[in-house]
Amino acid sequence: SLTTLGIAVGVASLVALLSLGVGLQQLVDRSVARAGLFDTVSVRSRQSVPFGQPGGGRRGPRDAADIAPPRALDDAARKEIAALPNVLEVNPEVRFTAEARREPNSQLALVSGMAPSSQSSGTLDGMTGNFFSSPDAEEAIVQGDMAKRLLDNGQPPASLLGQEITLRFAQRQALPPPSEQAASDAPNQAVGPDEEAMGFSIVPSEKKFRVVGVLPASDSGGGQVGFNSAGLYLPLSVAEKMQVVQGADLRDVARSSSGTGTRYAALNVRASSPSAVAQIESSVAHMGFAAFSLIDVTRNLRTFFAIFDLFLGIFGSLALAVASLGIINTLVMAILERRREIGVLKALGAANRDVRQLFFAEAGVMGLVGGVFGVMLGWAIGRAIQFGTMVYLKRQGLNSPNIWSVPWWLVLGAIGFAVLVSLVSGIYPASRAARLDPVEALRYE
Repeated sequence: SLTTLGIAVGVASLVALLSLGVGLQQLVDRSVARAGLFDTVSVRSRQSVPFGQPGGGRRGPRDAADIAPPRALDDAARKEIAALPNVLEVNPEVRFTAEARREPNSQLALVSGMAPSSQSSGTLDGMTGNFFSSPDAEEAIVQGDMAKRLLDNGQPPASLLGQEITLRFAQRQALPPPSEQAASDAPNQAVGPDEEAMGFSIVPSEKKFRVVGVLPASDSGGGQVGFNSAGLYLPLSVAEKMQVVQGADLRDVARSSSGTGTRYAALNVRASSPSAVAQIESSVAHMGFAAFSLIDVTRNLRTFFAIFDLFLGIFGSLALAVASLGIINTLVMAILERRREIGVLKALGAANRDVRQLFFAEAGVMGLVGGVFGVMLGWAIGRAIQFGTMVYLKRQGLNSPNIWSVPWWLVLGAIGFAVLVSLVSGIYPASRAARLDPVEALRYE
């Protein structure tokens, strides 16, 4: 019983440690998956991605010759990407800096356009209020920290709901083509139908929005994870129509590359499933664009968790290794105490194999019973750690995520490992018992 208890303690330590490692990995996976990042591909013009950043100046050694030359990220490219298999939607990335003002307070904020599909993502977890009433509604969702800065001292962020804020931003105004400019100076000169504008001018503009949602502040455990994390969110279609100046606009003016229709700084492509992301990335790269997804980053993260789980498993197995010494000691002592029993069995015709199987069975039963009780004990330890973590985080005013998980493969693996260690530990005692001479065993009886 004491030997079996030692096995149970070893298995419990193994299950408790590995369940924490698995729980932490699942916590990261859930957070990223709920934010829609595992099925999202960010597409940019290859010329606009600096060398050394994801997708910048990088080509595979095999398909370098098959990749198309760099292209402008315009309306034609957007339609072409949207027609790819397993692509659900293609949305432009609209991000700009603006001054948010609610008299008498004002604050510079990073503003981002939010697609309707983002309503079900983890970006809006804990939000007070509602999502945009329609794609064209002049409404805004404000991050909690920014809401505090726009309100008077002492007011909770949620009190900003229903109020209006004014955004002051830099707006583009297209310049006329050269021929139109010349025609204004010389009315009799013809204007070419296919000529493009020379560029744009930048003018200050203002627009009012009604706050319909307030996200949690960072000090309350809130926060956003995603490509478009920002202090203020607008409906994507509204943000597009505002014709704001983005960083890529000035870069495109300096370049001589041509394109059709609207130019985009980046496009966010949503795939039907994370398994289709690699195929979409490859197709986009062969079109002449730079593609990047968080799956590329999480591969390294999964490697880290695999090594982390390996070390936890090694430390947890140390207690099981100590328990295996107890199995050997118990079975060797059993041989000394049961010499008469073994001698009688062999005198009645029991073969060495029969005696060996007897001790193997005893070792296996100790491993099985110890493994089952160890899994139960490890489950209880994991629950206690989870409960203690929840209590501590709540006292700190933070959210309490689930950091503990015992999957079925861990339960079966722990029990199987306990039985295997027990059988290996029983090899020497079983062989020693099988070699016992019945005459020597019964000499003193």
